[in-house]
Amino acid sequence: MKILFTGGGSGGHFYPIVAVAEAINDETRERKLLEPQLFYAAPDPYDREVLLANNITWVATSAGKIRNYFSILNFFDYFKTAWGTVRSMLRVFFLYPDVVFSTGGYASFPTLLAARVFRIPVVILNCDVDPGRVNKWAAKFAVKIAVAFAEGAEYFPKEKVAHTGNPVRKAALLPAREGAREFLKLKPDVPVILVTGGSQGSQTINDAVLDALPRLLEKYQVVHQTGRANFTDVVGRSRVAITDSVVYERYKAFDYLNDLATRMAAGSASLIISRAGAGNIFEAAAWGLPMILVPIPEPVSHDQTKNAFAYARAGGASVIEQNNLTPGLLISEIERILSSEQIKHAMQNAARGFSRPDAAKLIANALLDIGLSHEK
Repeated sequence: MKILFTGGGSGGHFYPIVAVAEAINDETRERKLLEPQLFYAAPDPYDREVLLANNITWVATSAGKIRNYFSILNFFDYFKTAWGTVRSMLRVFFLYPDVVFSTGGYASFPTLLAARVFRIPVVILNCDVDPGRVNKWAAKFAVKIAVAFAEGAEYFPKEKVAHTGNPVRKAALLPAREGAREFLKLKPDVPVILVTGGSQGSQTINDAVLDALPRLLEKYQVVHQTGRANFTDVVGRSRVAITDSVVYERYKAFDYLNDLATRMAAGSASLIISRAGAGNIFEAAAWGLPMILVPIPEPVSHDQTKNAFAYARAGGASVIEQNNLTPGLLISEIERILSSEQIKHAMQNAARGFSRPDAAKLIANALLDIGLSHEK
């Protein structure tokens, strides 16, 4: 059996694929099936080590990005997409997988078009509440559609759609509490706030946290993933803002937190401040941690605001829109959540209720069943 994954351009599209691949490998052993061949079609491998660790072969394609704002690059990317479509037709024809699984995004379009031409079954995952252009189009011929958020189901045909949640990798599913504070050099008796703007960081969140830092460190420790491009600037500004070396020990800035460090931070944290990507939300939900979400504004990202408010309605988070993000409001919201055991516990319970830890397994079994049927 051959299973072809596609989707990319960001970790939000890539890592759910990895989670499903992990589950496929587990379910293959559980069901005593022959090990399937797994392939990933995208313009770049995104994370070669993760692909190798899960026996996934990268298939190079080409795709142009259609931006939500005016850019001359949109014109040139039409030609890139056209070339990518021809290339993907050839790749998919010679590979001829039994099923294609897509998480959407511009990088998946050429592969999905090839799958449609060759009548290969397609399953899509809509990671955000609001589907993107590619998923709206692919839904017309997909045999099954998984949605991460229940609200996302309304955009797709009822007979095809299932609310599965967003797949989370095993390495990120459970926080690591044993030795977490020692690993991050945190004091044992002071609450911890984890701040992350995603793997690239967020200048807006960084600025608000730095402005609030003198007051935050009076009561809390802050573990701050700044993003690699912002790290030097953030550390320099934090040292200017906090002159007391003893107080400054409560602030831990990192350019990037790998899987282990992220789980360690989650294992010691009482609250997360984050962007509103589906991956961030579902990981925090699995950890049972309250969140303050600062979504990327809609003109830039059409999905994060809806994601944030969907999760807030479920009770696992509060939302501060970027235009309203001030140090005073941020501190006030942190205090509102962490100073009340009732509010904190209610958000923790809502987070755990929202989490769907079996998402990857559900999708993996559907892919295996479809792949087996197609083989016959």
